[in-house]
Amino acid sequence: MKFLSCKCVHGRTAGNSLFLLLFAMAAQPASARAEAAAKIESPDGSLQVSVTVDEDRLHYRVDRRGKPILDESRLGMLLGSGRLERNLALVSKSTRRHDDTWEQPWGERQFVRDRYNELRLTIGETIGAKRRFDVVFRVYEDGLGFRYEFPESAQAPVVIDEELTEFNLAADATAWWIPAGEWNREEYLYHRTPIEQVGFAQTPITMKLADGTHVSIHEAALVDYSGMNLVRVDGRKLRSALTPGSGQAGKVVRQAPFHTPWRTLQVADDAGGLVDSSLILNLNEPNRIGDVSWFKPMKYAGVWWEMHLDTKTWGSGPRHGANNENVMRHIDFAARNGFGGVLVEGWNVGWDGHWFGDGGEFDFTRSYPDFDLDKLAGYAQAKGVQLIGHHETAGNAARYESQLDAAMDLYRRVGVHAVKTGYVADAGGARVRGDDGRVRFAWHESQAMARHHLKVVAAAAERGIAINAHEPIKSTGLRRTYPNWISNEGARGMEYNAWGRPPNPPEHEANLVFTRLLAGPMDFTPGILSLTGAKGRPIQSTLAKQLALYVVIYSPIQMVPDLPENYERYPEAFQFIKDVAVDWSDSKVVNGEVGDYVTVVRKARGGEDWFLGSVSDEHARNLAVPLGFLDPDRTYRAEIYRDGEGADWQGDRFAFARDTREVRRGDVLTLRLAPGGGQAIRFVPVGRR
Repeated sequence: MKFLSCKCVHGRTAGNSLFLLLFAMAAQPASARAEAAAKIESPDGSLQVSVTVDEDRLHYRVDRRGKPILDESRLGMLLGSGRLERNLALVSKSTRRHDDTWEQPWGERQFVRDRYNELRLTIGETIGAKRRFDVVFRVYEDGLGFRYEFPESAQAPVVIDEELTEFNLAADATAWWIPAGEWNREEYLYHRTPIEQVGFAQTPITMKLADGTHVSIHEAALVDYSGMNLVRVDGRKLRSALTPGSGQAGKVVRQAPFHTPWRTLQVADDAGGLVDSSLILNLNEPNRIGDVSWFKPMKYAGVWWEMHLDTKTWGSGPRHGANNENVMRHIDFAARNGFGGVLVEGWNVGWDGHWFGDGGEFDFTRSYPDFDLDKLAGYAQAKGVQLIGHHETAGNAARYESQLDAAMDLYRRVGVHAVKTGYVADAGGARVRGDDGRVRFAWHESQAMARHHLKVVAAAAERGIAINAHEPIKSTGLRRTYPNWISNEGARGMEYNAWGRPPNPPEHEANLVFTRLLAGPMDFTPGILSLTGAKGRPIQSTLAKQLALYVVIYSPIQMVPDLPENYERYPEAFQFIKDVAVDWSDSKVVNGEVGDYVTVVRKARGGEDWFLGSVSDEHARNLAVPLGFLDPDRTYRAEIYRDGEGADWQGDRFAFARDTREVRRGDVLTLRLAPGGGQAIRFVPVGRR
């Protein structure tokens, strides 16, 4: 057996100091071979990927610190022109290493280290057409990504009916997952089951192994390809299942050369380690659109919650929310409290009648008569506030694209720098225009919709506009490549507390942090201080928890969604919302368990303040928080917003207290969280030690 090592820096071969073990193919026939064809380790040696060609099939396995994470898992493709599964052999292999640090324009942390070892395998068929393709693995200390790459070929286009990619868990695990292929897209409550009870699941899917190791399966850089779901096929084995197409042959049709998205596996000692990982971002390409200083992370108010309360309407009439007077009231509220924007929904023609899942009447440049866009944009700008645009498509991507340039030109003219898009339609009910000009139904995570979302993001970027997509395609880290894709929804947000059946339970946010939010930021819209939904429905939260969510759930655009008068009713709690930052130089998870509780601390970018948010599920908890993240040379004033005596999501939801105390690094705070409760803290430097 021959041992090879190679050192590459930024793709350039340079010596032999990289400690990688690459096992050469043995001399016996491929059908009798079962040993590793190649192995590669993470830079610290903790994670190892082994690839085998066993009975002419391609498999991989993953070990961590000598223990298996994934047992042998199949690789391959089901193509329209035949299977890429059997009669395979390793043609060649190469390695390289990479280590650099890049800066986010905004994010959970300012600087991100991108350090991995890469293995590239060229695989060839031994009979028939003798096609070739590459499988590329990038192995980090916190996980790995791999993808298929297809070289330029005369056999084009490539039609992919299905991937045969597997993730075969090596040990018993508890899984947190939501169903795929159902009508309500990603907006489901999370199941908690043994891995053997997972059905047809979306990603990210998060698992806790028997030894406490946490893993999450997802994908990165979903570009011009169908989204990946997972189906359990046997025991603990999960197989990829691509989202269906929109009437064309195959789930994916591409012209070679091309590559698939990265299939990702994040691995950590505990739940918090998954959140602290930057693997999904690192597997995306660097910024392609250049300077994005025209967008500033912000908190924003808006004409939104009153529609969910059914006191205002999106459509025209006596209760129309997007009227000049009401919008000016929200602009005044935002200006008084230092918020950067005001979202206005329901401003444009098309909301009357049956718009859900249709969108055939939406006009993205024509407003209702009681909404004067030019007047309101000027009024907002004069007060240091900007309007945030809204384009609800009802899933009718074809109609939206026909007006996209004109709609974005209008917003550029009036100074709108952020747009919330929407795709409210049942899953499978989006509409796209095919190459033949015909409009077809499509799934929200189909290849056609992946193309659509990037078309919108690119058109917006050309005009200095950022996109916050709702009912979107899943987040896969493309905000690195297209920083103007600032946030997504893609899960049950706050509106379910207004009218959802059932509403979001107390564990919901502690589930989201370790599942959906591993994919990227979410426009969750926290901060309903009235704790009341439609028709007086109580929200299953305490007052302090609503504050903590501004830190726990990351987004560079955070809504202040409740009615202005409700914030005036709770001025002490409202103070934290006014003070909390939305852009961070560093973020850390202090403690947490999936679906139970989580504590997050973040340092404001461009300042010295730290903020803490901690939330619980339906149980009361006492959590110890060491303050080791604080500057050792400073003392801080801790401004504490906590659950008051007797607070309980089923009882006195409004019991609330505000304290201050002096703290420093080395201190340990005990957070007392009520059932369904939370705690928020601002740490302000007040002196040096």
